[in-house]
Amino acid sequence: MNRFEGRGSREAKIRYLDGDFQILMPGSHVICAMTGETVPVDELRYWSVARQEPYATAEASLEAEKRAGALPTQKRQ
Repeated sequence: MNRFEGRGSREAKIRYLDGDFQILMPGSHVICAMTGETVPVDELRYWSVARQEPYATAEASLEAEKRAGALPTQKRQ
């Protein structure tokens, strides 16, 4: 059993703010909106305020911004 299984292990419900977040329902983790990875709440560093989504890594956050049209995508030649 890993630390995200068993008693007391559930997904947190979070309101994402500019530079901070507010825990609406306590839990041990959130799920990355891009990769589906489990992210411990105490290790959560990347999210979108506009889309209210958490991300596991900076790369996942960047890809989400591109997907949403917030950043230009680079064309390969």
